[in-house]
This record gives sequence, structure tokens and C-alpha cells, in this order.
Amino acid sequence: MTAPEPLLPPPAESLTRWERLRDRVLGDVEWNRTLRWLAPLVITALAAVLRLANLAHPRVLAFDETYYAKDAWALWALGYEGAWADGADLAFITGDMSALSDTGSYVVHPPLGKWIIALGMGLFGAGNSAAWRLPVALLGTATVLLVYLVTRVMTRSITAASIAGLLLAIDGLSIVMSRIGLLDGILTFFVLLGFLLVLLDQRRSIPLVESMLRDTQEPLWGPVIVRRPWLIAAGVALGAASAVKWSGLYVLAGFGLYVVITDALARRRAGVAYWPMDAVARQGVVSFLLMVPAAALTYLVTWSGWLVTAGGYDRQSDANPLVALWMYHRSMYGFHVGLSTGHPYASAAWQWPLLLRPTAVWTGDDGSCGTDHCISVISTIPNPLIWYAGVAAALYLLYRIVRSLIERRPVPPLFVLPLLGLAVTYVPWLFYPTRTIFQFYTVVMMPFLVLALVLALREMAGRRSAPLHRRQVGQRAVAIFLIAAVLISAFFYPVWTGMNVPYQFWLAHNWLPGWI
Repeated sequence: MTAPEPLLPPPAESLTRWERLRDRVLGDVEWNRTLRWLAPLVITALAAVLRLANLAHPRVLAFDETYYAKDAWALWALGYEGAWADGADLAFITGDMSALSDTGSYVVHPPLGKWIIALGMGLFGAGNSAAWRLPVALLGTATVLLVYLVTRVMTRSITAASIAGLLLAIDGLSIVMSRIGLLDGILTFFVLLGFLLVLLDQRRSIPLVESMLRDTQEPLWGPVIVRRPWLIAAGVALGAASAVKWSGLYVLAGFGLYVVITDALARRRAGVAYWPMDAVARQGVVSFLLMVPAAALTYLVTWSGWLVTAGGYDRQSDANPLVALWMYHRSMYGFHVGLSTGHPYASAAWQWPLLLRPTAVWTGDDGSCGTDHCISVISTIPNPLIWYAGVAAALYLLYRIVRSLIERRPVPPLFVLPLLGLAVTYVPWLFYPTRTIFQFYTVVMMPFLVLALVLALREMAGRRSAPLHRRQVGQRAVAIFLIAAVLISAFFYPVWTGMNVPYQFWLAHNWLPGWI
């Protein structure tokens, strides 16, 4: 008697309700195709609504918008950041730009993020608060789509990708940093775009190496792959990230190292005798030349306004504009490493996982509550459930990797990727314990925490090979978690968007002493 095919699906009675529903939906080819574009469209639309609704509120320069929005307009008007007269903020929000002078202003961040903010003001007017926030909000919305695409590439699962997109769409830190004209939301977009492009390069190049060596007996050297367009594109994206904030350089270095390591492991699996040297000295050099010059050129191009004009700060320090730019960068670096000015919302990097001190980027009271005491607050508190669960999930993935290494079993490749993103966006800040930094810098970590969380939720839901009862319990737990995350976001949304609420209602959102 012929044995049954091992790849036949399990009988219906061994599937949970959710698995039967999923199979019924995904079993329809036409509906599956529709779902491929409908799921990201709906999630991106939700992210857009949460980020764009009442975007002009508050109609003032909130927190560091006083620097970036005004610098953005100066770039639009002059090509470089000009100095503003004292008290310029009040005039600025009315559209009066007369306080801007043509004297170069000393700034300590590259110009790309401010050029992006300037696009909104160029289109809709400088005095319009929605105008200088609109580009940031659109990129914040696009970041949600990117996390969906990254998860799809990693897991090939529409369900996992949809959960990842949903979690980032409703997260408070991501919402706030998409609704305020600061640089960190823009940085997050380019970092995640670079990550996606690196994954696409790996999906193409790694199988190519292994297939080219499949029929080769004991090769000494592997092939050197020069045609890696995704890697060049990743260099451009990460060069753009560095042109928003210099912390993008750590991401470029970390992702570049990851490319070399994965190339080395692919050669090892293919049986290349000299696989470490092959990956570093041969393919590694080519990968460097594909990625780093593209990033450097992208970064340099963003300084074009400063280079082609004469009024920028320190522009005349040397007859050679590139030498003058280098000297300016040395001064900027000295500022960054020496910044230790006290601030009531400063939060050291070691505090970030514990969420001890989020930033209130704006507070006010429009008096709409009458005699009752009300308050309006925009706070960068993430969705606490998503944040703490994401941190726990990252620790879980780290534990699984360490256990695999100790037991000399293969490390699950997917578990490495979120930790790679967290390493390059978080660990560098630990080396500057005295520098004045803020909790909202973690917005660039948030997509990778979500990725870690989604992988952990998949493990919680259970594999098809697990007993039916185990999968039922796991899937119900995941559903309860998602419902709770949505409800908590609904509860916190007023303090993420500056709605005027009773003072006691606001106090109910301050779960830790440092959240006030």
C-alpha cells in the first residue's frame, strides 16, 4: 500500500478556527492576489489617518521645531541655514519671515531632513504649521508601509506583515514623531528603507552564490558578484539617513558588516575552502565599492546648497569648498561629542528600554473646558504594551540565538535581523553616557522592536506541527494581545495628538513618575 504524501495538508479537524479561516481565504487564488495589495493599502490608510488628522495643531513651533522649521525655510530661501533675529518664533508662525538674515547660522545636523521639511513650506507657505509637518507625516506613513514590506520579505506571510504594519501604525511614539517637524521620523524612514534594500540584495545574491558553486567540487574561491543593484540602492538610502542625522553612519557600518558576514557564511555553506578571505578580501571589497561611495556621494549632494552659495556658516574658511566643509564637520563633531547641557526631559540611553523619561514636546490649554482645569499635551510615550512587549521579544530572540550557539545548532536567521537593527540604532548611544539625548530618539528603533515582537508572536501562536490545543491557546493569546494594543492606543491617542482633556484624565496616562 502506497504511503500518503508527507506534504498533504493536515485534516480539517486538526486545524484551529483561525487556521481554517486563513486557509479558506488564502486558498482562493483571486482573493489571495487581492489581499496582497489590499492589506498594505488598508494599514497604510490607517497610518495616514492617525498621522494627518488635525496635523496643524498646535499652531506653534513645538519643541525643536523652533530650529528645524526655521532652518528649513532658510534653506528654501537662501540655500543654506541663515541666522534668525531674537523673538523670531512668533513672527514665523504668522508667515512673517523678515527676521531671517543672510548671515550663516551654525547648525549641527546635515541638511537633508530640513530640505524635506522645506518642501511642505515651499508648497503651502512658511507660516502654515501643517506645511512644515506634512512631509514628515507622509514619510512616517510610508514607514508603516515599509515595515509591512520588510516583514513580507522576511517571513513571506501576509498575516505577519499585516500585524507588523498594524502595530507600527498605532504606536504612539511613531505617531508623534510623524506629526512634529523633527528629524528623527525622517531618519527612521531612510534607515528602514536601507534595511529593506539590504534584505532584497541578500535574497538575490546569496542564492546566486550557492547556485553558482553547486556543481563545483571543493572550490578554493567563490564568485565575485558585481551586479548588486539593491546594494547600491541601499548605499543611497543609508547615505540619505546619514544626511539627516549622523547616527545613520552607524547603521551604514552595521548593515555593511552584515552583508560581508552573510556573504562569508554563504561561501562556507557552498564549501569554499578560503571562505573568510574570499568574503572579505574579494567580495567584501566589491561590496564596499558598491555601497559606500554611493552613500558618500548621496551625503555630499545634500550639501549642494551650502557648497554652491557663499553665505553658509564657515563657507569662506578655505578657498576649497570641500576643505571648508571638512573643517565645518570637525567643528560639528566636537559639538556633538561634547554636548552635555542639562535638560528636564533628557534621558540616558540605558533608561530607554525601561521607558523612564519620555518627552513632552508641547503642552497647553485652550480653555475649552470652561471652569474645569484642562491640559493639552503631546508626549512621546510609545504604546506601553507594544514597547515593553517588543523589548521582551528582543530579549527572547537573543536568548534563542545564544541557546542555539551553545547547543551548536543552526541559528534561526530571522531572529538575527531585528537584533541587527536594534544593535545599530541603540548600542552606539550607550557609548555617550554624558551626552544630552532624549527618549524620542528610539523612534528609529521602533520598527525593529515591532519586527522582534511579530516573530515572538508567531512563536506564541504555534507551528502547524504543534498539538491542536497548543495552537488554539497560542492564537487566542495573540488575538487578545492585539486587541489590548489597539485599545491602549485609543486610550493614549489624545496625549499623542495634543487634544484638550481634563487634568485627571491626563494624569491617568502617567503610569510611571517620569512620564509627567
